[in-house]
Parts: sequence; structure tokens; C-alpha cells
Amino acid sequence: MEQKNTLSDLWNPIVAGLVSVLVNYGGTFILVFQAANVAGLNSEQTASWVWSVSIGVGITGIILSWRYREPIITAWSTPAAAFLVVALVSTPYEQAVGAYLISALAFLVLGVSGYFEKVIKLIPSSIASGLLAGILLQFGINAFSGITLEPVLAGVLIIAYLLFKRMTARYAVVGILVLGLILLVSQGRVDFSGVELEFAVPVFTQPEFSWHALLSVALPLFLITLTGQYMPGMLVLRNDGFKTSANPIVALTGLGSLLMAPFGSHAFNIAAITAAICTGKEAHEEPSKRWVAGIAAGVFYILVGLFGVTLAAVFMALPSTFITTLAGLALLGTIGSSLTNALSNNTTREAALITFLASASNIQLFGIGSAFWGLLIGLIAYAVLNGRVFDRLYKTFQS
Repeated sequence: MEQKNTLSDLWNPIVAGLVSVLVNYGGTFILVFQAANVAGLNSEQTASWVWSVSIGVGITGIILSWRYREPIITAWSTPAAAFLVVALVSTPYEQAVGAYLISALAFLVLGVSGYFEKVIKLIPSSIASGLLAGILLQFGINAFSGITLEPVLAGVLIIAYLLFKRMTARYAVVGILVLGLILLVSQGRVDFSGVELEFAVPVFTQPEFSWHALLSVALPLFLITLTGQYMPGMLVLRNDGFKTSANPIVALTGLGSLLMAPFGSHAFNIAAITAAICTGKEAHEEPSKRWVAGIAAGVFYILVGLFGVTLAAVFMALPSTFITTLAGLALLGTIGSSLTNALSNNTTREAALITFLASASNIQLFGIGSAFWGLLIGLIAYAVLNGRVFDRLYKTFQS
């Protein structure tokens, strides 16, 4: 009887960790390959990106889960990857790597200093949500515009998504990924016979720094990851009764991002949606046993990262319509929740709407992209309409 309990204590959280990793890779990791394609990266650089973010996520998750005996799942920044699909169009990759370093350093300082909670309070949540929704809007549109080019493929994915969402919402994206792959293979449009297991080799990129990359990439990357990943990620932990301070999590993931940035990693952080698979009862009835899921997830991330070349080869062989439709459907929930949060407060609704529209408008001024201008315009609108930005700034750092 004792052996049975021991196996259950290990088996359930290990399976939860595996499912969490599969959902992450099968869901929105496609955005990393989109961004790599936009940046013109070759297969070695793309594999290095996969290697760096996967290994970094795995190691930080293992360390945090072991140290605090809580299921602290780390992951790459999904909204940041979506943002980079747009940002890397006008930013040289070397400058983008420099921006990754600046953003990571900011998170490291934020975690070590203990100012995480204060900075979170400084940015109105409705403005941050409007920024994120505006950046992601085009992905949602692209999920349906693919019907014009490939009505069968896009139509099947959309209908299947709705059906999977009705039956098993959590695995809807993984379901359409598998179904789409089966459809493509049956049509003879992809051939995986030549794909072999191959270890990834990290490729070092010499970072470059510029004002353009600082304002167009580093600042939006920092704010999007802060509000789109760390805030909901910590909320997931708290909702399931775990009390670890955010400061060591922010500091360690910031340090990890800093070390891995020259090899392509854009940012990693505490996981949000997929973390709930490991923090809730699905992992184990007893909360004290769920930390094993964090260790398991970290190990699986490292295993995938080691074979980053293989994963890159698989994804890069897929048709563009399949990638854009899958990515857009995977982000529908984030777009919807961001819009809801942006427009839920009557007091800040108009400023949030202005932020959303400005961020989605693809403004390009002085070589700086719409993410920065959307945030700036939104904060100006908030200050004019509500007149409390400077009061918030003063009170935040006086408390």
C-alpha cells in the first residue's frame, strides 16, 4: 500500500509537468518560429533560439521548484514572442539581442531590489491590457484571413478549434495542431521522413545597442512580459495557495534571460495559463506534493531544448497558412481577456481604447514601432482624461 502511494506521489505530478510542456510547445511556440522567419534567421540560429529558451526555462523552473518546494513553472514570454513577429521586421537581429539583454537586466534589478510590486502598481492595468490586445490583434485577424488563401486548411482548423474548445478547452490548441499535421501529411504537403534527432548547438550573437531597439523592442518587451506574464503567473500561484515571493522568481528568470539572450532567448518568466496544470489538483490532491511537477516540467523542457534542431526542422517545414492560423487561434483567449480587462473600467475605458487602437495601427515614426507609440499615446490619454499619472508615480515610490 505504501508503494502505491509513493508511485502516485510521483506519477501524477510528472504527468502534469509533461502535459504542461506539451501544451506550451504545441500551443504558442509557433510564434518563436514566426519571429525567427521574419528576422531572417537561418536554421542554426533558429535552433539556438529554441535551445536557449528551452534550457533556460528548464533550469530556472527546476531551481525554483526545488528551492521553495512549490510548482513554480517557468516559460518563455508568449506575448513577447508575438510582439517580436512585428518588431523584428524593422529591427536588425543583433540590435534585438541587445534589447533582450536590456530587458533581462531590468527584470534582474527589479527582482533583486524588491520593486516588482511597486512597478506593477505604476502602470494602469487597463492601459497595459490595451497595449497587449493591440499588439496581438493582427494575429487574431490572420487566423481568419487565411481562409482566402487556403479555405480547406484554415476552415478545418477553425471548425476543429471550436469543437475542441467545447469538449476540452485546455487542449484545444494541441488538438488542432495534431489534426492539422494529420491533414497536411495526408495531402502530401509535408514530409517528415528526413527529420532526424539532432542536438542543437548554441550560436552566439554579438549584441548591438541602439535607441531604436531600446524604445521599439526593449521597453515594450519589458512591459509586455511584466504585465502579460508575471502578473497572471503570480496570480495562478496565489490562487492555488502558494506563497513564494515574486522577487526571487523575477530575479532568477531575469538572470537566466540575461545569460541566454546572446544565444537567441528573448525572455522567460513564470508561466501563467499552463502553470495551472501543475499548481492545481490535477497534479496532486495534496499541494505539498505538487512541486514535483515543477521539477518534471523543467526536465522535459531541457530534453526538448537539446534537440532544438529537430524541432526547428519540423516547424519550418509547415505551410505559412497553417502557422498563422494556429498562432491566431492559440492567442484568441489572450486577446479576449486583454480586451475585457482594458474596457472593464468605466473610468479608464477611453484611454485603454486609445492605447489599443494606437498599438494596433502600425505607427512607424523615427524608426520606432507602434508598441512604444501606443503605450505613450495611451499614457498621455490617461493623464489628460484622468489626471493621475504623476500622482501614481509619486505615491508608488513614496510608499
